[in-house]
Amino acid sequence: MQEYIQKRVLDICSYILKTRATVRQAAQVFEVSKSTVHKDLTERLPSLNKEMAEEVKKVLEFNKSERHLRGGEATKRKYKDLA
Repeated sequence: MQEYIQKRVLDICSYILKTRATVRQAAQVFEVSKSTVHKDLTERLPSLNKEMAEEVKKVLEFNKSERHLRGGEATKRKYKDLA
């Protein structure tokens, strides 16, 4: 793995652990695609740091379990603003 990719993976990992950000939020901050962030965290990170990979996995699973609630809130705000 190239050095700049390793640095990006570890930077994204640290950011997500610090802020509990979603994949989409991390992608926006680091100016890469959601697919890149997801691949970095699920495929590349375990080969670099298993402990951090486990922690990030918990955050990603938590965010996934809540995404239907976040989507509902966004829709609620959208239609409230239109009224």
